[in-house]
Amino acid sequence: MLGFLLSARTILTLSAIIPAIMLLLHVLRKDRLDKESPLFILSLVGWGILSTFAAMILEKIGSFILAFFFPYRTLIYNAIFYYVVVAMSEEGSKYYLLRRRTWNSSEFNCQYDAVVYAVAVSMGFALWENLMYVFSYGLSTALLRALTAVPGHASFGVMMGVWYGMERRYAYWGNEIKKKFSSVMAFVLPVLMHGTYDFLCSISYGWKGNLVFIAFIIILFSLSWNMVDRASRKDQYL
Repeated sequence: MLGFLLSARTILTLSAIIPAIMLLLHVLRKDRLDKESPLFILSLVGWGILSTFAAMILEKIGSFILAFFFPYRTLIYNAIFYYVVVAMSEEGSKYYLLRRRTWNSSEFNCQYDAVVYAVAVSMGFALWENLMYVFSYGLSTALLRALTAVPGHASFGVMMGVWYGMERRYAYWGNEIKKKFSSVMAFVLPVLMHGTYDFLCSISYGWKGNLVFIAFIIILFSLSWNMVDRASRKDQYL
């Protein structure tokens, strides 16, 4: 009996972490110019896990405030909840810790590095979040999240990383206007993508709603996959 429980726990754990690891490895393989050290990447995954706790605190505060102004689970409530409370809390926590860990790092010497770093942080977030969901709801949830939520976080990380890399490049060039614009985009675009993902998921009732959600996922993943390839091909030293 103990062996069965240990085996089931192992299966649940692996089902939660393998999708995040596979997506991160894909991004790492595309790093052409100067590979990042494994310990540095692992530290970023750890910071991504840390960002889940910061996001949870912010979401609880945001939910508490939101409940005073709008009826629970109405359309306007959901829109503000997913775009402002959830997306801004989660992507903001990732972006803040990403900058704290990498901005002045000696390893940050190529523009594509920013994509690697942002995806590593996002996969740390997704890995920990996935573990919590899988151990609460089982293998069926693991399969669903492997096809949607985990790649979703990777996509948000790709978008953040592409603009974060441009922000670092413009900082080296001394172009403050483009640096600030890139910094805003590195935060705002992942928030919009994340908010849309969650909002569509919340209203995807019936086959029409499900089709809209699936179409969004396909577009999101295809765009992110192409952005990784493009960023890799156009990589340059800072």
